[in-house]
Order: sequence, then C-alpha cells, then structure tokens
Amino acid sequence: MNTIIRKSMLSVAGLAFAGGVFAGPIAAHANPADAKPVAVAVQSAPKPQGDQSRISLNDEQTANVKAIIAATKKAGLPERAAVISIATSLQESKLENLGHLGDMNDHDSLGLFQQRPSSGWGTPEQITNPEYSTTAFLKGLKQVDGWQDMPLTQAAQTVQVSAYPDAYAQWEQQATDLVAQYWNS
Repeated sequence: MNTIIRKSMLSVAGLAFAGGVFAGPIAAHANPADAKPVAVAVQSAPKPQGDQSRISLNDEQTANVKAIIAATKKAGLPERAAVISIATSLQESKLENLGHLGDMNDHDSLGLFQQRPSSGWGTPEQITNPEYSTTAFLKGLKQVDGWQDMPLTQAAQTVQVSAYPDAYAQWEQQATDLVAQYWNS
C-alpha cells in the first residue's frame, strides 16, 4: 500500500480515535441539536501529469524494478523516491540495463538511467549495475531541495538534465503502480 495512502488512513483513524476519546464522555451530556459538522482533510497521492504511458514488463525489467526499490529502501528513502526513480528509468531505458548501443547510443549513456561515465556518474561497470546506478540517481535526487513535493518530471529533470524534460511525467502512474505492487514484497 502506498505510504501516502497509508499515512492518510492512519491520520483519519487517529482523528476518529481522538474524537471518540474526547467526545465520548462529553457527548453523553451534549445536546445533539448543538452538534456541528467537522471537516477532515485527507492527503492524497499526487495526480500524475498529462497523458500516461504503460508498457508490459518482462522478467528482466521486473527484476530491475525490484532492484530500484531495494536500493531506495537501502538508502532510507520513501516510496516517492522509488516512484521517481522507476519513472525516470522507464523513460530513459524502459527499465532495461542498456550497454553501449553503437550508433544508436546517446553519447556514452549507459544503464537503467542512461548515465554517462564522461559526466561523472561512474565507470561503465558501475552505472550498468542496477544498485549502483539507482544509488547514484538517488544521491542526485536528495540534493534537490523539495523533491518530495515537486512534480515528478521536475524532480527527475533536475537530476537527469534531459533534452526532453517533460517526458518523465508520462510514466508516473505505472511507476506508482509498480511501487505499490513490489514495495512490501
């Protein structure tokens, strides 16, 4: 279950408990005609931006999803960081750990996040290691002030500096679904 949804449910449950504790004995002496409705704010998950894309995943891609989630947990970051990471990898490589693609290569970009050794992301061996490349991406993400609350595409773009800055948004729903499916498995 998504952390944001889980926190929202716990907040509502906490309010209900507190309301019962504080209203219980007092309510026994209260006049129901004097009762006033109370509004409860429930935080919801961010709504994905724009049209959403979705692909079917093979076993390798699913293993890469699990590796990204494991690295996110190991870094002590929340589910939102995994959503941003998976959406970024969906855009950059369709969750495939890409090696050098010859003439089809974008400069020297490699791995799940299409990170470049010449830009200081690591050696080719490092950035084609899913745990290392995810950790490197997350290190960049943690340096973005307010990444937790900004639109996914803005957070991803700030780390990746892509020629297509808005392209990450299309993968937010699938990334959210994948994190919900595999975070606790």
